Amino acid sequence: MNIKILSQGFTVCKLEDFTMVDYTDTFCFTAKTDEEYSLVCSTAHTPPNTIEREDGWRAMRIDGVLDFSLVGILAGISSLLAEHEVSIFAISTYNTDYILVKASQLEAAVNALTENGYTLAK
Repeated sequence: MNIKILSQGFTVCKLEDFTMVDYTDTFCFTAKTDEEYSLVCSTAHTPPNTIEREDGWRAMRIDGVLDFSLVGILAGISSLLAEHEVSIFAISTYNTDYILVKASQLEAAVNALTENGYTLAK
């Protein structure tokens, strides 16, 4: 399976609302529940109305479109990284999955994945 490492740094944050989100950013993942407004975006595009934020994330994207009938792809990657003590923040979109790791753990994540048959590209 091919995984692409994205070049920019990411921020995970909680917002007052979505009014200041820069939807022109290449990557912008939003989620709204009855308890919060969440955003994952390029660090350079983090809006000023954050309530809480955590910078220093890097992202990897599973290449290709994943069919909904596929089972266990994210579970396999997350289990493997957990075995190597790499924490993740996962995002699933209609087409594929993204795995975010802290920048300080990116090398360990890459090593674990490549040693276990995954192909990583920048």
